[in-house]
Amino acid sequence: MSVLSSPGSLPIVAAMTETPKTELRRGWTTGACATAGVKAALTRLWGGAFPDAVTITLPRGETPTFLLVHHDAGPDWAEVGIVKDAGDDPDVTHGALIIARVRAGGSGQGVTFHAGDGVGHVTKPGLPIPPGEPAINPVPRDMMTGVVRDMAARHGQPADVEITLSIPGGKALAAKTWNPRLGITGGLSVLGTTGIVRPFSCAAWIASIHRGVDVARATGITHVAGCTGAASEQTVQALYGLEDAAMLDMGDFAGGMLKYLSRHPVAKVTIGGGIGKMTKLAQGAIDLHSGRSQVSFETLANWLDDPVIATMNTALEAYRRAGARMADTVASRALAQVETRFGGDMVFDIVVVDREGAVIARAGG
Repeated sequence: MSVLSSPGSLPIVAAMTETPKTELRRGWTTGACATAGVKAALTRLWGGAFPDAVTITLPRGETPTFLLVHHDAGPDWAEVGIVKDAGDDPDVTHGALIIARVRAGGSGQGVTFHAGDGVGHVTKPGLPIPPGEPAINPVPRDMMTGVVRDMAARHGQPADVEITLSIPGGKALAAKTWNPRLGITGGLSVLGTTGIVRPFSCAAWIASIHRGVDVARATGITHVAGCTGAASEQTVQALYGLEDAAMLDMGDFAGGMLKYLSRHPVAKVTIGGGIGKMTKLAQGAIDLHSGRSQVSFETLANWLDDPVIATMNTALEAYRRAGARMADTVASRALAQVETRFGGDMVFDIVVVDREGAVIARAGG
């Protein structure tokens, strides 16, 4: 079911056609939604009527169709709103209204981008967009610029257009994202490299870790930390007095963080986590997700010279038996794994915490 608005109204529900048929439903990025909005708004700006729906071509050739849920126009501008459908991905921007307003620009200025309500600005170096610019990433900019050029040629108009993107409520949503740490203030980023949101995308998470490294390096931060969860992150940040921009959202993706840091090093890297995930790291896993790596209790039993450990079901159970001896062993072996595989000039240290965030072991540094 779709809701097609009258001019000026802002309904919040819509359905999109041509949804890919996969076991987990894919969705569309904010950049794709913005591009569709630009195309529909230009149709109205250059003498036509607002369409009911608009089809765009994504970088890899897909041609999704988006329904308009808001449209409005004035003497020299037109705007269209499209509700973002992130498919089955737990995307914080799923259901957000992406509004694209277009206006004729000055002769020869080309396509310019502006941040409206709910779209952030870049304030730190290290991101693909320089400080001072709206947080609209390069691929969405290229997609929208391509639409402007195609539509301008079709309508006999100069390709000089001002594009303002807005996401009502985006400032509040941005607080739930990595934007504050990356130095993006005032709202959300307009993202997307393919135009498609793939459910539970590891690539998207790892890309965000990479951007965090880039920002840290560009702003002169020499000590960064990656942690597996909120408790370990709070502990490590307080332990070293690190600023927010130094805290990389590693989660389960230790390998994604460490591989990138090995190519883009900083002076010191701290890795923090609970006993279970740090045991996996100590045993050589770099993807710490429960579905992709498991603790070997036989190995742990050999380390601790305690056959009973081999019969246990969880690392926490083993820790309750072995106590500090296990925590210290895990910390030192995790450090050895990291230094051996990702060493070089970086200094590493490991911080193991319990469920309350108390430090139970440290190694390195």
